[in-house]
Amino acid sequence: MSIKTLDQKLKRIASGSTRFQDFIIADAKDADMAFGIMAPGPNRAGKCAHGYDRTQQCYKTLAEYQTQIRDVINQKIVDIMLLSASNLEVLGIEEGLLKNSPITPAARANDTTDVWAVRGGSYPQQPSRHFRTATIDHIKYGKLESHYGRPHLGADLGLYSVTFTNNLDWDYAALEAFHDFRIEAEKKHFRYFLEVFNPNVDPGFDPQQTGSFLNDSIIRCLAGVTKVGRPLFLKIPYNGPGPLEELVSYDSNLVVGILGGSSGTTLDAFQLIHDASKHGARVALFGRKINLSENPLIFIEMLRRVTDREFSPKDAVRYYHDVTTKAGIPLSRSLEDDLQLTDTSLSYS
Repeated sequence: MSIKTLDQKLKRIASGSTRFQDFIIADAKDADMAFGIMAPGPNRAGKCAHGYDRTQQCYKTLAEYQTQIRDVINQKIVDIMLLSASNLEVLGIEEGLLKNSPITPAARANDTTDVWAVRGGSYPQQPSRHFRTATIDHIKYGKLESHYGRPHLGADLGLYSVTFTNNLDWDYAALEAFHDFRIEAEKKHFRYFLEVFNPNVDPGFDPQQTGSFLNDSIIRCLAGVTKVGRPLFLKIPYNGPGPLEELVSYDSNLVVGILGGSSGTTLDAFQLIHDASKHGARVALFGRKINLSENPLIFIEMLRRVTDREFSPKDAVRYYHDVTTKAGIPLSRSLEDDLQLTDTSLSYS
């Protein structure tokens, strides 16, 4: 089995490394557990796979989505490939694409209701409730397996998600479920990283307190967790430099990562990963920003080159446009428009 860059980087980070080259990048290709048919992204060719005309948007197929994942695996730039358990089974267990890869496979270990972003649905606007589709056994082995001493075939790493809403009943239930997951994960030698979203409903406080609420909630819920049960790292929204630096500086042993969020402009993406790494984040997990880009492999390459400080965010946008145009791939925005920041938490730093 190939040495994984994730393990190497985490080891160096734990020993005090602050090298830009040790920044961890994950491609979050688990969108089928949130968006359903929309997960692979729009079919920009304009032809629906089902072969007849509709007024609504057409989307790529599951087979095309899996091809996109294979391409990223073969590129060998990201450190983590996050998948649904079903796609992990096909690409990781059956095809074995990640066995001898430097990329670490991971699967979404729970799918709380606030990520159920189906067409016509209103679940994300309601208080988040815990739910788990995948089991640890199916993620690791593709089946129920009682002999945990055997080498796993799938992944020994999962994403566990919690959304605190400032509602006692919902947050109590979420923490109960998190407790049960941690105990099971410890028994089955399963690693995880912890995703904590901002409240998905009105929490009853000033929005300017969101970063403080999130930071306190994270530290409070992990304060009673000993090393054996703690996450490898965090995945949180970028609420600006102040809240990020506060969380990073509080506990030097806590590896903090940021999530990509909605697609936005190309500059939004490159500026986000630049600013996050500048203010102490050591991990970035980008899903829609990668998947909805016109040229995902070049997009990923530029994410890495921005974190390595080979390119400034603006120069990375210009390079992305140049390479994509020369490849004959249509761009959805002009260069001028794509050089605009639309995310108010970012700055031209």
